[in-house]
Amino acid sequence: MVTALEVPADKLIERLALYLKNNVPQVKPPEWAYFVKTGAHKEKPPSDPDWWYYRAASILRKLYKSSEPIGIETFRTIYGGRKNYGSAPEHFVKGSGSIARKILQQLEQARLVRKVRGKGRILTPQGRALLDRLAFEIMIELVKEQPELAKYLPVNIRNKVLRK
Repeated sequence: MVTALEVPADKLIERLALYLKNNVPQVKPPEWAYFVKTGAHKEKPPSDPDWWYYRAASILRKLYKSSEPIGIETFRTIYGGRKNYGSAPEHFVKGSGSIARKILQQLEQARLVRKVRGKGRILTPQGRALLDRLAFEIMIELVKEQPELAKYLPVNIRNKVLRK
């Protein structure tokens, strides 16, 4: 079966963000999300009005990739960047912890993520199944565009897709 790691990350995150926006009512940006920067290293807030859903989708994919629980501080480091200090040298600055925390709390309410006390968050079986299902849909679309990718599909599904 196709996993979420076997499809292009950008397509998976885009599809997952759209799914979260349309089908998961627990995940929605708070009222302050349109005015806040995503970290001290940024000069402006995100220009994309759906950035909250894309960050949530990216967090879900990061949790899928990890075999261990991931905490808020790790997400702050993942989404950090280089801060421009003018003529002084640039340095790495962590991203916003509040954004990561709120998104993880919303994903917990949606039962896609669960907390491991003292260690961080992990993906639930329901969350893993969602990512695998979307990855499978993406892979079928990719096989229709590029038939040489059919070798990554199971035989019974490969035959159905290639016949259409």
